[in-house]
Amino acid sequence: MSINKLEDLRNRKAKIELGGGEKRIASQHEKGKLTARERINLLFDEGSFVELDAFIKHRCVNFGMEKVDSPGEGVVTGYGLVDGRLVYAYAQDFTVVGGSLGEMHAKKICKVQDLALKMGAPIVGMNDSGGARIQEGVDALSGYGDIFYRNTIASGVVPQISAIMGPCAGGAVYSPALTDFIFMVDKTSQMFITGPQVIKTVTGEEVSAEALGGAMTHNKTSGVAHFVTANDEACIGEIRRLLSFLPSNNMETAPVFYTEDDINKIIPELDEIVPENPNKPYDMKAIITAIADDSDFFEVQPYYAQNMITGFVRINGQSVGIIANQPKVLAGCLDINASDKAGRFIRTCDCFNIPILTLVDVPGFLPGTSQEYGGIIRHGAKMLYAYSEATVPLITLIVRKAYGGAYLAMSSKHLGADMVLAWPTAEIAVMGPEGAANIIFKNEIADSEDPQSTRNQKIDEYKGEFATPYKAAERGFVDDVIEPSATRPRIVDALNMLASKRESRPAKKHGNLPV
Repeated sequence: MSINKLEDLRNRKAKIELGGGEKRIASQHEKGKLTARERINLLFDEGSFVELDAFIKHRCVNFGMEKVDSPGEGVVTGYGLVDGRLVYAYAQDFTVVGGSLGEMHAKKICKVQDLALKMGAPIVGMNDSGGARIQEGVDALSGYGDIFYRNTIASGVVPQISAIMGPCAGGAVYSPALTDFIFMVDKTSQMFITGPQVIKTVTGEEVSAEALGGAMTHNKTSGVAHFVTANDEACIGEIRRLLSFLPSNNMETAPVFYTEDDINKIIPELDEIVPENPNKPYDMKAIITAIADDSDFFEVQPYYAQNMITGFVRINGQSVGIIANQPKVLAGCLDINASDKAGRFIRTCDCFNIPILTLVDVPGFLPGTSQEYGGIIRHGAKMLYAYSEATVPLITLIVRKAYGGAYLAMSSKHLGADMVLAWPTAEIAVMGPEGAANIIFKNEIADSEDPQSTRNQKIDEYKGEFATPYKAAERGFVDDVIEPSATRPRIVDALNMLASKRESRPAKKHGNLPV
């Protein structure tokens, strides 16, 4: 081969790798953002990334686009290794035509989506784009539709992770919304259907881009995003961490990590963690970290619906999904947002063969007209559906309160839990002792010479009879009442016992699609 042809190849590649040029790269850095290639290099194990379709060019000749050079067509695509496992990725390049999506830009993304599905490997999409390339008209819209379709087909088959690392507006937001997890970078990323200017024109409302669609808005208020990080580097580090908890596809299990944490570890502080006063809060996360390997808990959606805790731990090296009530927030009540948050996470774990451990301390569903008008019945049903449909190992630990319909909803035996354990502090009943005594012993209290004394006596009577784990254990709805300090070895034992679980549900036309 002639030296001229080799030089030509190297020059072409060098130009593509420079993206929009040094000036635009400098502008990207000034905004606190990395370039597409810098992000890709951080995601993958060193030297493992293989780029695809670097030489693709757009075909648009409208509005002067025939004179516009767009190296790499504004997106870097390819595959490589993350902790030694195959992963596909694309990163939109804001330095090239604002990272706008046109026909060929979309084709590059669709190719890696197809490959990820074919090979059974996760795909990570890094979004940083000005939106659809207006000059390409319907060809750009077609590209979005092709991407959305592939997001849907791959749902529940391979893990799909989106990182919003700049603007993501209009139709572009629906690809991340169709994926399993969304990361956002604080102060440099925004997501919205219609921007501040359109909103002001149509409704008269004035709002900044950050307040409308910034990272904390979607992590705390809307619940659209799952994670927020301080910068691009931290975001990509957390994506790598998340991938370590997930299998490559729905036919595999998550990787097992060696731990020096004793599987038979007795944790004396758990014997004292639940307050004597049943109305006094405590931090459920303290229990989660105590039983997790190396006290490591990777929380999902930590800022949204904080009365419900979701996330991943490892127990004896195995990935486990956590669903837990948080007594510190709204007393751990279930509400609309908590139900949605838990239901989606349960289905994600079920899709990817991750056992679920549910920690229960729930006094009921949150009362109020806003909840009823907002459809708590409809939203709460999603959680019941998710547990009932799940075929992965389901382990439940009742820590304190488990009342009424909320007891049923939190992975009870009646919804298919495989192993239900309870601490001696557990209270399993239709409602709390005070409310129950007022109803059951209404006449006796009213006719008493000392109603308050009689009421207190009846409350104590109800507590002794029903507000314990033992009635449920007598019926077989609780498999065992255990000492809190022995929780970790009992859960390890349950996970080992359930490792060979095989269970199916009647075939349905729509399978495991997002609720």
